[in-house]
Amino acid sequence: MAHPAPKPGIMDITPYIGGEGRVPETQRLARLASNENPLGPSPLAMKAYIDAAKNLHRYPDGMAADLRAALGQKYGMDPARIVCGAGSDELIALLTRAYAGAGDEIVYSAHGFLRYKLAAMEMGATPKAVPEQNLTADMDALLEAVTERTKILFLANPNNPTGSWLDRNALQKLASRLPSSVLFVIDAAYSEFMTDPAYESGQALVDAHKNVVMLRTFSKIYGLSALRLGWGYFPEEIASVLNRIRGPFNVSAPAQAAGIAALDDDDFLQRTIALTEEQKQTMTTGLKQLGFQVYPSAGNFLLAQFGAEAEKIRLALKERGVFVRQMGAYGLPETLRISIGMAEDTDQLLTALKEIKG
Repeated sequence: MAHPAPKPGIMDITPYIGGEGRVPETQRLARLASNENPLGPSPLAMKAYIDAAKNLHRYPDGMAADLRAALGQKYGMDPARIVCGAGSDELIALLTRAYAGAGDEIVYSAHGFLRYKLAAMEMGATPKAVPEQNLTADMDALLEAVTERTKILFLANPNNPTGSWLDRNALQKLASRLPSSVLFVIDAAYSEFMTDPAYESGQALVDAHKNVVMLRTFSKIYGLSALRLGWGYFPEEIASVLNRIRGPFNVSAPAQAAGIAALDDDDFLQRTIALTEEQKQTMTTGLKQLGFQVYPSAGNFLLAQFGAEAEKIRLALKERGVFVRQMGAYGLPETLRISIGMAEDTDQLLTALKEIKG
């Protein structure tokens, strides 16, 4: 019998699969596959989340007014131009839904976040991956890839999974040379880990251009991955568009409360940054001593070269309770992405690799 058929292209999508973290009956697990905060959630956010439990029978504020006000105060932004979502993933999907469709193109850097390609396919648009230079987005190549059919250019900065980034000058050149009809989406999910003064999150470019937006998340440095809480800063017209098509209660009340509290938890943020830098250096040194090439990373993860045996090594690590992320879907099958964890996670990883190498 006939059955309802999805739109053309939907069945061509390979579902996104997150990093592994569970195996039966194993030793201590080192979960280094999903770029999660090894310190756990912000303590202030956790308390706010628990306190919110007594009002679970009430609908959340559909406009997330208090959260947007807190974000506006912290970053010096107009709250009316902030839109919150169920993770920045939802905002990526909403932007694609609003601005691209069949016959359109969506441009992104070849090793950029996988969701850009999937979002394009979901809307019937053509994903257009642009080759990189030394695992870094090529500004000139991105611009050359833009055609009359291009509707959106996605750029993760810093980029996941490569850890590379473009400086303020490169972003400004991209924004100024991109046609005003093309939406320039700067995905700054890892911006809190950046300390280099040459870095620009994208906020200033949103203020200067009508076609630039910036996306952020509470999943990484604030440790709120389970709550699915993201936000974006937009030109007024684009914020208006997203507010028309997003779900009326797309961010839960406990998530909003936790987000507000997390923004005040500067001690937790600084502890996370310090731990990340310390363990990133320790892990980098250890991997290099074992003979593996490690690429510079601005995020809370490392990309390392393991050659033709990368998948074999990943599975051997898994058997020893160490989870890292395979990179075949990103066009980097000979590499593995390794999240930064606690000192004991780093030790477990390096010890396992020594055993595997023999």
